[in-house]
Amino acid sequence: MQEITDKVFDNFDQSLRDFVDSAEITKQDKATKLTSQVDVLSLTRNGLSHLYSKSAVLDEAGIFKGTAWDEPDKLIPFFVKGTLKAGHPSSSFEILSELRLLGYATGVNTSSKISQEEAQDFLEEVMVHNLEFALREPSEETRSIMSDREMKKAFNLFSFIMTEIDLSGVYGKLVEEIRLKCAQRPILTRKTRELISLVNHRFDTSGNSEVDREMRTFINAIYAPSEGSVKCPDYASYQKFVDQSDQRTLAEEAHAMGELMNETGLVSGYHAILLRRLVNDYKDLVPLCLDLNDRGIAEWEKFNELVSNIIQETVSTDNCQCIYGLTRMLGANLFSRRPVRVGLENLRKIKINSQVEKRIEKSLINPDAEVTILQYLIGGTIKVLGQPLGVGQGNNPTCQSARGISMWSQHSPAKLIDMIITVATQNNLMMRFENQDLVSNHLGKGLVDKLDYNLDVVSVLLVPHLDKIYNEMMKRSYGRADDPHKWVNPAMYGQWIQIGFASCYDYLSNSILDFEGFLRIFYAAFHLDYNGHHEMVYPNPVGIFITSNKGDMVGFHAVSLLRVNKDDEGVMRAYFLNPNNEGRQDWGQEIRPSVHGSGEKPGESSLPFHQFAARVYAFHYNCLEIKDRLNIVPLELLKKVEDLAHSSWGKSYVWNQQTKLW
Repeated sequence: MQEITDKVFDNFDQSLRDFVDSAEITKQDKATKLTSQVDVLSLTRNGLSHLYSKSAVLDEAGIFKGTAWDEPDKLIPFFVKGTLKAGHPSSSFEILSELRLLGYATGVNTSSKISQEEAQDFLEEVMVHNLEFALREPSEETRSIMSDREMKKAFNLFSFIMTEIDLSGVYGKLVEEIRLKCAQRPILTRKTRELISLVNHRFDTSGNSEVDREMRTFINAIYAPSEGSVKCPDYASYQKFVDQSDQRTLAEEAHAMGELMNETGLVSGYHAILLRRLVNDYKDLVPLCLDLNDRGIAEWEKFNELVSNIIQETVSTDNCQCIYGLTRMLGANLFSRRPVRVGLENLRKIKINSQVEKRIEKSLINPDAEVTILQYLIGGTIKVLGQPLGVGQGNNPTCQSARGISMWSQHSPAKLIDMIITVATQNNLMMRFENQDLVSNHLGKGLVDKLDYNLDVVSVLLVPHLDKIYNEMMKRSYGRADDPHKWVNPAMYGQWIQIGFASCYDYLSNSILDFEGFLRIFYAAFHLDYNGHHEMVYPNPVGIFITSNKGDMVGFHAVSLLRVNKDDEGVMRAYFLNPNNEGRQDWGQEIRPSVHGSGEKPGESSLPFHQFAARVYAFHYNCLEIKDRLNIVPLELLKKVEDLAHSSWGKSYVWNQQTKLW
């Protein structure tokens, strides 16, 4: 599209004057006409420049009034991408909002609500989350969703922002983003790899700063994990290198790759080539290549025949990430469990249902034609079994299903393998609920309308069925005198879920009941200072209120409380699985779950116990163990938590303190 003519600018300026001068009753119509012209101007550089020059006038005239962009200090960088993908008029409003913030960041305009530094920081965060637009390298998913016109608008916007402000701070933010993503050890590493690739190609990482050195570690983990791989530009030449190398050279390669894999959680395709060579000819070097701990070495020595067969059948350059899952499986002694071994043996022999094959194919980006769907499924199963806290829900409202897959992987891995086999072969799943069989293919829709396939293979396989079964259980439990999760969670997840159940939220009256009593039970059940120092044995399915960075109610969410313990600073913390793919969030009131640096194991999020308690609305517990502990929980502690709850999500509900939970 050529540069915009003077007539288009004149039309926009006239529409802007009409909007500014309009009465309240006609303002909405004028705004609609104006945003249509914003859509056109957004397509070119000079058009955006014109919009930028008018950003203060547009803001003062109330173009954002009554929209999600009304308050710039409440905007969240992470949501910008989704709004741009939604198309006009949302994308046009988003572009205007970014231009407004650009004005604040450069000091051209000022705001009483957001400072110049805050605006600059916001735009840097937006850049980090939208590199595909900034670098004009849209993902397959983006290309399939956005029209060429809308992508052009997004490309144009980020190109404009990058030329108007200093973005030197973005590089450090990118490295931080990659570090924290890797710290969580997700099963699905696609986005992390894309981010590393973009940084590798577009930024100079050759410096000697700590950030540069850290970034090179992540780059090497994928592209050059050993001295031999540095010398080989492609997999074919590396295959020749390992075929011709002696044992000492192979040992050096194995040591380098194993260490880098465990340091980053990322696996290179070179690693797959080396591991297959060692399994065939130098089995003594396999523990080095997998960087196994003492338990893992003992497990390998005991079951090396089975593990070798799995490696030979499954591991390839395109299916290499499962190597890390295999390391974790060996370190956890999962092969010592006969049901797991039998389950894996059975999985290796199945014939996958054709509909299931198509579903799995949709989740694979540029799959290797020489890798079968069964190989991808076995690799995915290994990853889930080795990394139970790396399961994510993608952009799906299926936190309950993701939580279940994680729980079964931790505490009932053979059951999980059996479910995988059933669904893979039958494209169907059956569970029992209150003496009735629920067959997924006989049930109506679940919570998912259209599955987001940006998931690990096991989740792609199981979630559509788990979602329908979970939804049916919830339907059958509605209308009772308590939260439906009281009955659904034990039926869905298994016998380790405690029978005792507490909820402060009353579904029937949409109100909060005896929050103080609810908290007293929570502290008596889980806080080590008040529960007799009893550590948790099994994950606890917990319902939480998700809040915005301003503390406002956003919605309900399912997490797993994994353990409670003190961190190195002596702070009692709740460690939990958040299956939403991103354990780092801002829930307002300075409540920001961390994923690293406070004693978290890979995949865990954590908060100080009182902050976590301030967002909980339902949990399971052992009724018999708390009776004598309820009265020892200090009232002032409970009041502190209640104040946090009342002044955040609690503003959305009526509070009824008359009904007592204990």
